[in-house]
Amino acid sequence: MSIFSTILNKIFPHDHPANATAGMTASPTAPASPAPGSAAIPAGPASRPSTAGAQPSQPAATAMPEVDVEAVLTQMQAGNGQQLNWRTSIVDLLKLLGLDSSLEARKELAAELHYTGNAEDSAAMNVWLHREVMQKLAQNGGKVPENLKN
Repeated sequence: MSIFSTILNKIFPHDHPANATAGMTASPTAPASPAPGSAAIPAGPASRPSTAGAQPSQPAATAMPEVDVEAVLTQMQAGNGQQLNWRTSIVDLLKLLGLDSSLEARKELAAELHYTGNAEDSAAMNVWLHREVMQKLAQNGGKVPENLKN
């Protein structure tokens, strides 16, 4: 699993469509499991077969549920004993998520996200990584404030 996929898994609910792109085998299985399990809504499954052909492709492309990334991370911070500056630091963001924040891990994440700058300039790479991760979270259905994306 890629580092960014792991970040998505830590922030987004496991049934979120963004997590389905991390593992293609989870995509067909995830929607199938919640549908039978949601017996509390008997009318929903009855109406789904008539639109089942259009529904699996549309929610992933257009109706992706929004996750308040700032709220999730703030809540994680509240339960963390360390004071981490995840709003501006990729190192602290990775620490908050319980991920490897070493230079090697950050270089791997930079390669994964197609960083074209000098990976030896860790300060510039870190700034780029934080901004890029926040932008990618937003692209995958995360509600991310503008000040965290810039």
